[in-house]
Amino acid sequence: MTNFLEPAALGRLPLANRLVMAPMTRNRAADDGTPTDLMAEYYAQRATAGLIIAEAATPNAVGRTYPNITAIHTPGHVAGWRRVTDAVREAGGRMFLQIQHGGRIGHPATSGHTPLAPSPVPLPDTIFTPDGHRPTVVPREMTADDIRATVADFATAARRAVEAGFEGVEVHSANGYLLHQFLAANTNRRTDAYGEDRTRFTVEVVAAVAAAIGPERVGVRLSPGLTVNGIEEGDTERLYPALVAALRPLGLAYLHLVHADPEAPLFRRIRASWPGTLIANPVLPELTTRAVDTAARRLLDAGADLVALGRPFLANPDLMTRLRLGAPLNEIRDRYLMYVGGATGYTDYPALDAQASSASMVAWEGARVA
Repeated sequence: MTNFLEPAALGRLPLANRLVMAPMTRNRAADDGTPTDLMAEYYAQRATAGLIIAEAATPNAVGRTYPNITAIHTPGHVAGWRRVTDAVREAGGRMFLQIQHGGRIGHPATSGHTPLAPSPVPLPDTIFTPDGHRPTVVPREMTADDIRATVADFATAARRAVEAGFEGVEVHSANGYLLHQFLAANTNRRTDAYGEDRTRFTVEVVAAVAAAIGPERVGVRLSPGLTVNGIEEGDTERLYPALVAALRPLGLAYLHLVHADPEAPLFRRIRASWPGTLIANPVLPELTTRAVDTAARRLLDAGADLVALGRPFLANPDLMTRLRLGAPLNEIRDRYLMYVGGATGYTDYPALDAQASSASMVAWEGARVA
């Protein structure tokens, strides 16, 4: 049985443990997408994760999704992220940056642009903007020039991420954003090569990013079967083995599966066909030490190499200490503050005090002996 607290490696990059802080949009950037000093504090607090994958940053202006999300397409963005990576490195941590283009998940009130997408299929319902919730707009279908420009923007963003001090980048091809929109049948109604082979755009983006900074610095996030943001893939069981087969020759740093189920046939099939590092993100039934411990061990026993956690790291800056001691976890106090605000609900989650740590260690040792 693999212990998630033991040291690991991501290629030649040593990791202190097998737990990854998953990318979580927190909407604390400046209005122009520049990371703030408060963000540097937040990430440094959580630097004991084996690896931090920083929240989604957009590679261009049109790819922006919501207010106060981060970006990585100007020198100011690079400088802001450099303050974050410096703080995390000083605290002993390692960081990748997730690069995400929103596609149809965007609004002119937020980005100043009409969103781009594979096909002119709008996002259902409304979207949050600086003016509150507004009806979504019909995105403009991407032309061949738009596609080439977007691929180039991802590659440039990856170079900027390395300049900003990140160890590498994660290409976001999940959760209903642009690359996932190309993968899904209901959002990709094209009749050209990008419609005939719905994996093509993702593969082109990832290949360009790998060529820009080296494949050992590049991971990809996938969410097979996830219907968030109005996605209907239609052929999940065929689509993802084909995509993984196309990505395999690139020699990437890792593949990151969202909502991974170790008992699912598709998970086992992807694990068997992917020769490199596999990061798996579980669905937790509750935010407790036992739930995290059980989910992480199940995924590692099923073949995952690293386990990505979101909410446990969000509410517990000292998550690794709590898991080592078997101590209770902080609960998320206010879900609204997950996505908006300042320090409250962000950097003010308490760590264990020395007395509680000592009591937890005594209780853990007693339970282990028993």
